[in-house]
Amino acid sequence: MTPVTRQEVLGLYRKIFRIAKKWQSASGKIEETIKEKEYIESEAKTLFRKNKKVTDPKLIKQCIEECEARIEIGLHYNIPYPRPIHLPPMGLAHKQGRMLRHQEKLRKISKPIYLKSHDEVS
Repeated sequence: MTPVTRQEVLGLYRKIFRIAKKWQSASGKIEETIKEKEYIESEAKTLFRKNKKVTDPKLIKQCIEECEARIEIGLHYNIPYPRPIHLPPMGLAHKQGRMLRHQEKLRKISKPIYLKSHDEVS
């Protein structure tokens, strides 16, 4: 990891904790605010620790883009949780063979950047 990349990653990590410190839930209830703050902090710790050993520059850049996207979406919608996506159901594909593999590939490609690591951690 280059020094510039390292500084960018550490800056994002600090930014997330500053956001968590100032976070207010959309409902304004204290219990929900505390719960959402804890979620933001635990999600950040989990994802940053999971990606601590990543050395591939392309993968590091992808993780940085995902982090920035999740920050922007969370601040915009005032929801710390990843926004759900709606993809066509897999029930339309055959249960085996090329069609199933093709549909799984399409689902993977169509997944937004802000959800790439969410299913791996959850």
